[in-house]
Amino acid sequence: MTPQEIQASLEAIIYAADEPATLDQISKALGIEKPEARAALEQLTAAYQTEDRGIEVRKVAGGWKFYTKAQHHDVVRKFIKSLQPPLRLTMPALETLAVIAYKQPVTVPEINEIRGVHVGGVIKTLLEKRLITTAGRKEVIGRPILYRTSKQFMMRFGLSDLDELPSLKEFEALAQAALGSDEGIAEAEAEPDPEESAAIAEEVVDAEIVNVEVVAEAGAGPALSDDLSDDAVSEVQTVTESAKDSISNAPPEPEAPATSTTDDADKSRAAAASAVSGNRSPESER
Repeated sequence: MTPQEIQASLEAIIYAADEPATLDQISKALGIEKPEARAALEQLTAAYQTEDRGIEVRKVAGGWKFYTKAQHHDVVRKFIKSLQPPLRLTMPALETLAVIAYKQPVTVPEINEIRGVHVGGVIKTLLEKRLITTAGRKEVIGRPILYRTSKQFMMRFGLSDLDELPSLKEFEALAQAALGSDEGIAEAEAEPDPEESAAIAEEVVDAEIVNVEVVAEAGAGPALSDDLSDDAVSEVQTVTESAKDSISNAPPEPEAPATSTTDDADKSRAAAASAVSGNRSPESER
């Protein structure tokens, strides 16, 4: 056969094949060696890469098959829809098919554990659509059936090998490209919440007021009854009430109340300490 005859015969074989034609099948049909058949395939593939061709020869599932080019997909899709309804899969079917593709060979109980639901009906649907097939039985108790993706799956998704399936890192890159970078989310999480800041400030001020009240109660108690006069105790209680009023009348902004109320509490403690030290008797100082 001349090179031109080999090219023409090869084109006819790939066109007539229902499934991707393998190198062994092509070499046997043409009666030539595999290296010669591979060279003819490369020439035919290059010939269909020109812009004036609407189809191309693509290697998928271990063989070669004709496919329409990407720039004509919209026109072809409209034509196919007018002939018959396209293959449709529900979301549970797609999720189950993804589990099988990445975990194959896998059993139904293993798929159930991953998805958290029973997938018996979905498995039946995928088998009817010839997207998955059986792969023997697992050597465990009960010997459950193993499932894997089929050649029809490779053809439907245009894959030459399972290694062409996107990795998890590629999925993350696609998600970031679709949803945007997560840097803004990280910054938003690190930024303090105004309501939380106000609550923290209120807790700090409450703690300061408790300290002032403890000083007041200690001054009025029997342990310091000899050191504090009735006027000093009254003054401490007045300062405590003043601090409470300043907290209740503080403005609602998240930052200003924490500073102003804390300063008022510091002034209250200073006034209380001053009242205690100013009303001690000379005997107690000695």
